[in-house]
Amino acid sequence: MKRAASDSGPSKAAKQGALGHLKGMTSVVADTGDFEKIKEYRPEDATTNPSLLLQACNMPEYSAVVDAAIKDGKATGKKGDELVEEIIDQLNVAFGCKILEVVPGYVSTEVDAKLSFDKVGSIARARKLIAMYEARGISRSRILIKLGSTWEGIEACRQLEMEGIRCNMTLLFSFAQAVACAQANATLISPFVGRILDWYKKSTGKTEYAADEDPGVLSVRRIFNYYKKYGHKTIVMGASFRNKGEILALAGCDKLTIAPKLLGELQELDEAVVKKLDADSPKCDEPKIVIDEALFRWMHNEDAMATEKLAEGIRGFNKDADKLRAILKDKLK
Repeated sequence: MKRAASDSGPSKAAKQGALGHLKGMTSVVADTGDFEKIKEYRPEDATTNPSLLLQACNMPEYSAVVDAAIKDGKATGKKGDELVEEIIDQLNVAFGCKILEVVPGYVSTEVDAKLSFDKVGSIARARKLIAMYEARGISRSRILIKLGSTWEGIEACRQLEMEGIRCNMTLLFSFAQAVACAQANATLISPFVGRILDWYKKSTGKTEYAADEDPGVLSVRRIFNYYKKYGHKTIVMGASFRNKGEILALAGCDKLTIAPKLLGELQELDEAVVKKLDADSPKCDEPKIVIDEALFRWMHNEDAMATEKLAEGIRGFNKDADKLRAILKDKLK
């Protein structure tokens, strides 16, 4: 459990800005594939996705990493589209290994979005990525395999966790997804705070939400308190933030993955941080539920926001992966 900041006098963390104070109660994760930004903000973990990988691959300073991944991919003897997919796997692992030189904890590596509804394919890809890390001397205990929180992804997680392959369940928007992930013994979930807010702003026409009324914040608080009340060990990591107010409203959450821009804003913010979530005193009055596939699909279907954002997220990650494929195909010509 993270220590809370002392109430007596300004803490060392507070002198380092709100970011330092936040780190005293929540594990901060860098939501980027940029090694220099990770070094600058010194998070415990780092997470990447196809969009972040695409950004990093377009940065000249990482051209050597991309060139090495292409070389390693070619060495497998694969051709055409199979070679491109192999290079993407090589890139994922190469960036992950570089990140692990900087962070003391986990790095998350994402399975192809096209496998979001393919349990068998997701399991196979996860096993391959873990084998690639282990071939480079990296223990599987430091890797989180990212899977979309579809029913198939959650069932893949259930099998992988039994094999000692830890999973980060992403694109999580509904309470049904969260409960099912916990039942599958997922190591970690990444509920997308900002994307939930985006949907409510668009659907209601309301342009601003106070942090304590932000629908994304309220969703994560509900999940966190439910998990703690019923003893679920799955880590809750808020993700996809739109502003620093959302982050501060979740102070005390197990983990928060934050983009470099917001990390910088928090570091410059000279104010104390109030702990909003407490694992020892969960605020939850709802009954424990058991979710099977039928109930999962029904509950998720009844949440229009979650249904739309999950589908949109999968499409978005795949779109960026396709852009990356195009870049690699050009490099292979």
